[in-house]
Amino acid sequence: MRYLSLLFLPVFFSCSNTIYIVRHAEKETGIDMATMKPFTDPPLSPAGQERALKLKEVLSSENIKYIFSTHTVRTISTARPLKELYLGMPVQLYSSKPDSLEALILQIKRIQKGDVLIVGHSNTVDDIVNKLAGKTVVPGDLKDSEYDNLFILKRKRSRYEFKNEKYGAQSK
Repeated sequence: MRYLSLLFLPVFFSCSNTIYIVRHAEKETGIDMATMKPFTDPPLSPAGQERALKLKEVLSSENIKYIFSTHTVRTISTARPLKELYLGMPVQLYSSKPDSLEALILQIKRIQKGDVLIVGHSNTVDDIVNKLAGKTVVPGDLKDSEYDNLFILKRKRSRYEFKNEKYGAQSK
C-alpha cells in the first residue's frame, strides 16, 4: 500500500506552476521620426528598456518555460531580455481580442510543468489575471501610467493563489 501512494506523488506535484503576468514596459510617445507621424506600434522608451531588463533579473531564477506576448513591438520587447536568457525559447504570440483571450486562458491552464510569463496591455492584463484566478483580483484596466505590477498566480492543483508584487522603478 505504501508503494502505491508513492505512484501518485508525481501527479500531485505536477500540477503546480506559477504564471507571471505583466503589462508591457513603458512605451515611446511622440512622433516616429521615420514617418513624421505618431507611433502606431511604439517601441519601448529608455525607461521601458530598463524595466524589461529588470523583469529579466526578477524572473531569471524562476522556472520559465513559456513566454506569451501580443504581436506589438512593445510587448515583444518587454519579453525579449528574458527570452534571450533562455536561448532558443520562442515567444508565443497571441491576439488580445476577447475570443482569443479565452483560447489563451485554456492554453495556459493546460500547462502542467514550467512557469509562464504573459505580457499584455493595460486593458487586457486584468482580464487575463481574473480569468485565470477564477475571480476578480484585479478590479479593472490598469492606468495608462501603471507599469510596475507583477501579477503572480501560483497554481496549487486546480486553484490559484494570487499575489501582486512590484518590480523596477515605481510607476508615476
